[in-house]
Amino acid sequence: MNKVTLHNMLLDFLCEDIQHCDITSESIFPDDEMGTASFYMKEDGILSGTAIITEAYQILNKDIEVVLLKNDGDKVEQGEEIATVSGSIQSILSGERVILNLLQRMSGIATQTAKAIVALNNDNIKITDTRKTTPGLRMLEKYAVTCGGGYNHRFGLYDMVMIKDNHISFAGSITKAVKKVRTKLGPTVKIEVETESITEVEEAVKQNVDIIMFDNCTVEEINEMAQYVPNHILTEASGGITFHTLGNYRDANVDFISLGFLTHSVKALDISLTIKGGI
Repeated sequence: MNKVTLHNMLLDFLCEDIQHCDITSESIFPDDEMGTASFYMKEDGILSGTAIITEAYQILNKDIEVVLLKNDGDKVEQGEEIATVSGSIQSILSGERVILNLLQRMSGIATQTAKAIVALNNDNIKITDTRKTTPGLRMLEKYAVTCGGGYNHRFGLYDMVMIKDNHISFAGSITKAVKKVRTKLGPTVKIEVETESITEVEEAVKQNVDIIMFDNCTVEEINEMAQYVPNHILTEASGGITFHTLGNYRDANVDFISLGFLTHSVKALDISLTIKGGI
């Protein structure tokens, strides 16, 4: 994760929650009353987002001491401590909810990704994410995928060409769309093309694209179309694949499977903060 971007994101999130004050904590605790608290797991899972604890408390109060006990990507069991924080009780409590919201979501994504890899059970196929992320949280959510053992697909519309069905329809054909891209951008930018039939696959192969996606296809359809793709062109399966059907794609002849459910509908992992008492 980019540290500057993370800092700015957390600043916005903390401002949204606190505004000009934490009216509850500031009413109960003087600024110099000290305490210690612990972030801990309330269920098993893969951890992601520990840098958020450190960075958020640096923003709130530079005197807060954070001790990280686990690393991103660790398998953590119910009841295990993730980190301890010591310092101003007021500051500890003011940052609690924003930190937990992000830790829980990111760890949920990392855990879901790890489960997806196990469900697929094929080390030759890489699990990747998609652009189906929460607006404003893409950097964090895509990072969480990597903590779970997955890989990142393109980060946005700016870093890779993906010619999808609507592009093809408006352009008139795969050939016309690819030629326009190459005329505009030259040969150095990778091009992926979405296909749904053997005819489209053959057309994409003739244009020597870099990646061919098999969209909303069964394993049988994928393996039939993959026969027309030379080895130097990578292949991807995408669309309509759920966690429950992922195992059916174990024998698909593809390099990648991209899964929107890793980020768009993930269940947050249960993580909590408990107070250890005054110091």
